[in-house]
Amino acid sequence: MITINKKWEIPGVQIEYPLDWNSIEKEFDWLEELKNIPQDAIWHQEGDVFTHTKMVVEALLKMEDFKDLDSTAQYILFLSTLFHDIEKRSTTTHEIIDGQERIVSPNHAKKGAHTVRSILFEKYNTPFEIREHISNLVRLHGLPLWAIDREDPTKEVIKSSLMTNNKWLSMLARSDVLGRICEDKEDILYKISLFDELCKEQDCWDKPYTFASNYGRFLYLNRSDIAPFYHPFEDLKFEVIVLSGLPGVGKDTFIQKNLEEYPMVSLDNIRRENQFDPTNTKHNGKVIQLAKEEAKVLLRKKEPFVFNATNLTSDLRQKWISLFVDYKAKVRIIYLEKPLKEILQQNNQRQWVVPEQVILKLSKKIDIPQYHEAHEIDYITQ
Repeated sequence: MITINKKWEIPGVQIEYPLDWNSIEKEFDWLEELKNIPQDAIWHQEGDVFTHTKMVVEALLKMEDFKDLDSTAQYILFLSTLFHDIEKRSTTTHEIIDGQERIVSPNHAKKGAHTVRSILFEKYNTPFEIREHISNLVRLHGLPLWAIDREDPTKEVIKSSLMTNNKWLSMLARSDVLGRICEDKEDILYKISLFDELCKEQDCWDKPYTFASNYGRFLYLNRSDIAPFYHPFEDLKFEVIVLSGLPGVGKDTFIQKNLEEYPMVSLDNIRRENQFDPTNTKHNGKVIQLAKEEAKVLLRKKEPFVFNATNLTSDLRQKWISLFVDYKAKVRIIYLEKPLKEILQQNNQRQWVVPEQVILKLSKKIDIPQYHEAHEIDYITQ
């Protein structure tokens, strides 16, 4: 269970039953768009996405499990239900399936998670831990419905426990089912109950799964032949520290204060030393090439170092981390975050200012580092 020192709520959006939907719609104007988004009649006979969203929120508030939660957990779940289908507005389309025209919304949960993170970060300065619970609940809200049918259901519930609270996830999924009209509602609820039992069996129902070591966690999440309780001998002899964060967040300052004794491979430094244009694709390719050459010199010597770049997406990080792991490095990601307003102020005070619109664009693409990416992750936020 998370602990927040002071109460945090979005102004005008209170959990008081009956809900004041006029105030909620006024605060979240994107809800209006959902009124025009249709849904497949087989799964959603209730109609448009907005109607479904209201029914899901109302179903959540009636749950006894919800009433038993503390106020912070209630607010996290309340906003998660409100946001859970936000990107059906951008992903809904018609497809021919088995000779029939169907309405589908592929990847709406994944895209929705990014949208939620962006809104809560940019507009509401939501505390990091609360925001990430909401974003990850939106990302995973369909998991309890299909986890039991996956190749490795145990791994699915263990992974989700590292991202959010599985009990809350189950409550969101049940609300999602109860807040719709469909023929197979009982079958879906039964699948969710199997998800619940599997989480409890793995002791990750309302807490993260406990691994024997961080190394064991990394191996389990990245390989199919490792048991979750495996405690491997740690044969990693040196560490590579990967910085991640928006321009202006203070990565250079953090390194100077905490990691000054480490050699550093820095994309920005390479770019400046060679007077490369950051908007030139060929120049950027050269920066990457030179950085890899610098890194490989240190990797061959088994010498610890810092890799300093924005590293904002999982795909970008993976390209580098796979290189480091190939050399048997222990990889630690340090993710830095501050309120957006403070980041923009710090950026304007730097010698090399990044255009504000670039930072705002990058902020919408952030993938918060997850535990499958590295042996250790530190989140340094405020």
